[in-house]
Amino acid sequence: MSEAVARAGTAGILPAVSPASRRPGTVAAWTPPRQPPGRRRYSLWFIWALTAVACAAGEAILPPAQPDTGPGGKDYTHASATCQTYGSGNEQYWIFEPAEPKPERAPVVFFLHGWTAMEPAAYGGWIRHLARKGSIVIYPRYQANLLTPPAVMLESAIGALKAALKKLAEPGHVQPDLTKVALAGHSLGGAMCVNVAARAKAEGLPQPKAVMIVQPPGAKANGITLLPAEDPAKIPAGTLLLVVVGEHDIFVWTDPGRQIFEQATSLPRADRNYVLMKTDLHGQPPLWADHFSPMAFDGTITRATGAAALAAPKGVNSATDALDYYGYWKFGDALCDAAFTGKNREHALGNTPQQKYMGKWSDGVPVREPQVVVPEEAGKEK
Repeated sequence: MSEAVARAGTAGILPAVSPASRRPGTVAAWTPPRQPPGRRRYSLWFIWALTAVACAAGEAILPPAQPDTGPGGKDYTHASATCQTYGSGNEQYWIFEPAEPKPERAPVVFFLHGWTAMEPAAYGGWIRHLARKGSIVIYPRYQANLLTPPAVMLESAIGALKAALKKLAEPGHVQPDLTKVALAGHSLGGAMCVNVAARAKAEGLPQPKAVMIVQPPGAKANGITLLPAEDPAKIPAGTLLLVVVGEHDIFVWTDPGRQIFEQATSLPRADRNYVLMKTDLHGQPPLWADHFSPMAFDGTITRATGAAALAAPKGVNSATDALDYYGYWKFGDALCDAAFTGKNREHALGNTPQQKYMGKWSDGVPVREPQVVVPEEAGKEK
C-alpha cells in the first residue's frame, strides 16, 4: 500500500485556522469554544461515558438506520456501480457509473476530495450511494502525493474533469447528461468547489446546477496559502448552494464555510443555505459531527479496477452513520433533485422540518437537528 493510500484517512487535515484570524463578532455561536482548549470536548466525552455505562446496564440505544426511501434512503434504482480509472499522477481520475440496469444517460457529479484523500475509498460509501441512485461520479485525483503543491491542484482537477467527460463520450459508457451536473467537495475539495463553479464556463466545463461544499478550509491557514480562491460571488445565478460544516470540526472550524455562504451574493436568498451539523452522544455508537464525519470509508469501491480492498484508517471516525443518511447524503440527493427536476427541495433548502430531521434513536429520542441559516437570518441566530 502506498504512503498516500495509507494516509487517506487524514483527508482534509490542514493547519487549523488560528483564533486570531477569525473575523470579530462572527459565528461565535457556531463554533466550539476555543479557550480553554478541549473543555467542551472533554465534557461531551464525559456525557458519552455516562451514556455508555447506561447502555451497558440495559438495552443499547442505537442510532437510526438508513431510511427506506427518499433522499439519503436505500431505494436504489441500480443494484451496483462500475469503476474505471484513467490517467496518472495529479491527473488520474476515476469514473463510477450506475449499473444493473445500465442507463443510457445519467446526471453527473464532480466529487472533489480532501487533503490526502487521493483514493476514492475515503468516500466510498457516499460514491457508491450516488452511483446506485443513478448518477455518474467523477473523482479526480489532483494530489499525486503529499508533496504535490496546492497551487497546481485546481488546474489538475479541471484537466481531469475535462478528460473524464471526453472519456465518457466514447462507446461503452453511460452517456453524461451535461444539463444535469452537480459539484460536491469535502475539506480542500470543498474550497475548490468555489473555484470550479466560478470558472466552469470559462474552462469549457458544463456549469454545475447544484454545489454542495462540506467543511472547507480558508484560502490561508497560519499564513500559508492553501489554494488561490475565487470570489464566491462569481458562482452564477441559477446555482443551488449548500454549505455544510461540523460542530466539532477542530481542523478547519466553521468560519471559512460561513464566509463562502455570506459572500455568494450572486445567488438568490432562497437558493443558498448554511448548515451546522450537530454532535449527538445519546446512544452507541455516538454521532460525532467532526471533520471526518462526511467520510464513508469503503475499501472495496475500486475493486472493479483490480485494486485490492483497502483497510479503514485507524483512529479516524469514517464510519457510515445517520449523519450521512440524514445529513450529507440526504442534502446531496435532495439538492440535485431540486436543481435537476424541481423535486425534494424541502429536504435540502429552506430551514424546513424535512431538511432538519435526522431520524430517531432506537428509544424514540430524535437525533439533534442541524442548525440552518438562510441569508435573511444571517447574523440574527442565537
